[in-house]
Amino acid sequence: MISRQITGLGMLLVALLLSGCAPQGNDDAEGSVADATPTGDTPAKPSAGEFITAVEEESLETGTEIARLAWINNTYITDDSQILLAKASERAQAKSLEWAREAATYEGLDHDYDTARKLRFLKQGFVLPPPADPEFNAELATLRTELPNEYSAFKYCRSDDECLDFEAMNIIMGESREPEELLEIWTEWREVSPSYRDRYARIIELANIGANGLGFDNAGDMWRLGYDMPPEKFAAELDGLIGQMAPLYESLHCHVRAELNEHYGDDVVPAEGPIPAHVLGNMWAQTWSNVYPLMGVEEGEAAYDLTEIIQERSMAELDMTKTAEQFFVSLGFDPLPKTFWERSMFVRPEDRDVVCYASAWHIDAADDVRLKMCIQKNAEDFDTLHHELGHNYYQLAYNDQDYMYQGGANDGFHEAVGDTLALSVGPTYLKELGFIEEVPDSSSDIPLLLRSALDKIALLPWTYLVDQWRWRVFSGEITPEDYNKAWWDMRLKYQGLIPPVERTEESFDPGAKFHVPSNVPYTRYFLAAVLQFQFHRALCEAAGYEGPLNRCSIYGSKAAGEKLQAMLAMGASRPWQDALEALTGSREMDATAILDYYAPLQEWLNVQNEGRNCGW
Repeated sequence: MISRQITGLGMLLVALLLSGCAPQGNDDAEGSVADATPTGDTPAKPSAGEFITAVEEESLETGTEIARLAWINNTYITDDSQILLAKASERAQAKSLEWAREAATYEGLDHDYDTARKLRFLKQGFVLPPPADPEFNAELATLRTELPNEYSAFKYCRSDDECLDFEAMNIIMGESREPEELLEIWTEWREVSPSYRDRYARIIELANIGANGLGFDNAGDMWRLGYDMPPEKFAAELDGLIGQMAPLYESLHCHVRAELNEHYGDDVVPAEGPIPAHVLGNMWAQTWSNVYPLMGVEEGEAAYDLTEIIQERSMAELDMTKTAEQFFVSLGFDPLPKTFWERSMFVRPEDRDVVCYASAWHIDAADDVRLKMCIQKNAEDFDTLHHELGHNYYQLAYNDQDYMYQGGANDGFHEAVGDTLALSVGPTYLKELGFIEEVPDSSSDIPLLLRSALDKIALLPWTYLVDQWRWRVFSGEITPEDYNKAWWDMRLKYQGLIPPVERTEESFDPGAKFHVPSNVPYTRYFLAAVLQFQFHRALCEAAGYEGPLNRCSIYGSKAAGEKLQAMLAMGASRPWQDALEALTGSREMDATAILDYYAPLQEWLNVQNEGRNCGW
């Protein structure tokens, strides 16, 4: 669920100080630094190792400052907080560029493993590489702060007495069954972004100038270089994974379309072809679980509704968070630091604008971890809390690593860890908590799996296409004149969705998703969607579990916790293939664990779809 996805806008800015992006290539260079020392009066150039040490010391200090400024800007949006963050970002961008250029001067020399790896981090650790021109850099820093703040402050006013922020609009999208109201909210939310088009195009232009200055064709190439493998091989890896999942997604799409057609009729949802994007229960139709009640599934006798349980137990936001913390404690992890509870934001303040998107923060590269979230008392946010605390526990696990290694093995790992734990938030876990009296029998598996698939399987093509679109924008294959057309062409191709009303280039529908104007890379979520099941299968094996994969919970397993902790503690110190092997025994990403997890659902969908014309 991508309402719970980002590890923090502040940490995104810290990322430009190189704290979490893995480089391309194999780290197998050996030998000592062989830097030539100038003679005469010219100051001796520091060795590569000395250079790296100085960079890590300064980046730790500066990164902590930016993280704190970003926290303030995210939790207290004002003109002043925006300006302060933009200025700090501008200075950090300039310093990062200086370091990247200096790192390039050590190319062609023999380095020990850590020096070689960190030099690559320095050259490739940008989301938006800053231009060398100070005016361009300042402009980029302003734009990258300006757009997400405008996004977070947007409201739609139905009347003078009723103005809706995003959370209110998203609730309507999830709960309403009136096609006219769904269309209204879907359309009006997209008024958030038309004014971004020209500024977004300028961000792309400026980032590409910065990438060119570092020897790359465009910024998209830099994004794809962050995965310990050549970019073309990485792209092929993604294509293979999405191909593995296509049949399951098509089966799910076919059933959902048929049930929505039965509910709404042909005028709203045709019986064949693509599905209009406004009727799937989510502002972007990225997850579909809110339309589960329309799926015609007969619940088992012992079925439960976690949202109802949370509300019946009168759980407060902190109660939900402490329950999620206890999951990690049951695996052998320490409780969260006292400062976590003192400094986090758990509810939306009534007196100011904030960025409500759930995110986990690592402020000081030590134990100052925080959660920023406007928690709602429902099952989705209960899962989200397990996900976000997964980020926090990952951050705590690697905080003994060097500063440049304080990140996930790749960015998909960071997202996958939290989602892996959330896979255990099922009947077995809920019984352990006392939320339900008994674990439902197998008759409940299909309802639970279908509800899960409406999130996790529906999510897969969405997480794949967002960066596919952006990489083509960075390369110039998609020009500003075709932003919207290309966006909807890809949504049709990969998701089988169409807009409910005609969209033109006067709109900028990609910008209606937070991660686009905020320039948060999205491939991490696709990787996480695959890796979480691979992690889950391995941890269930470590826990000694035998049975259907969808029924496994690792709650209380110290053996699984020990294996997880060992992988988390590696941070970004080794290529992701090493981290994956440490946990799963394999060096290859593999989607077969997803197919294993949803095997009972696939069989059920095959029966439901008999006689239907699937596909679009």
